[in-house]
Amino acid sequence: MGSISAATEVFVPQQQHQQQYSIRFNSIRQPQSVPQSKRTTYSSSSISLRDSIKSKTSISVFERKDRSLFAQTAAVRHLVGSLTKPEGLRFAVVVARFNEVVTRLLLDGALDTFKRYSVKEEDIDVVWVPGSFEIPVVAERLGKLGKYQAIICIGAVVRGDTTHYDAVANSAASGVLSASLNSGVPCVFGVLTCDDMDQALNRAGGKVGNKGSEAALTAIEMASLFKHHLSQ
Repeated sequence: MGSISAATEVFVPQQQHQQQYSIRFNSIRQPQSVPQSKRTTYSSSSISLRDSIKSKTSISVFERKDRSLFAQTAAVRHLVGSLTKPEGLRFAVVVARFNEVVTRLLLDGALDTFKRYSVKEEDIDVVWVPGSFEIPVVAERLGKLGKYQAIICIGAVVRGDTTHYDAVANSAASGVLSASLNSGVPCVFGVLTCDDMDQALNRAGGKVGNKGSEAALTAIEMASLFKHHLSQ
């Protein structure tokens, strides 16, 4: 019995944006041993993808041109809060008494930064709570009062011998985030979570800086962003 043969030809031209793929199958005939009356002849067929490829190429070029024109003509706005325009901004600071030797230093850093950036003392309210676990609920209540443009949450959680540290640290972090989302007022996370007291003191005015001061800067910028750009 004779074999069935097929030849395939693929042609790819070099011109840019013009690609043609041709796939041709030779005529395939049944072997000569089959009677003439029962033979079936399959005629040559050709599949051309020129139109399809050309169409896709045209669309791609058109999209690239559109993007280029957009980049050249559209005005992109960048909204950034200002640190130099605190007028009309009011702030609340929620401070945990637990580990007060640390939180007091963080509070001092925040208040000093507010003063350096011309935030008036009468525009700042400080609220003391027992510990970091109690910070989120108070921050959310203050945010819903509508009196403040930003709230700083200050606390210090130091790891001990039990898992109490993990519970308090995680609750404080997730709680402050929820307070921001539920009240619509930026609540800045200024709660230290450290392995020991030395780490905490280094971040409360020591060699690592003062995280209370950093929290105040964040509060000013976020308050300005919301007031001047994101208010209804």
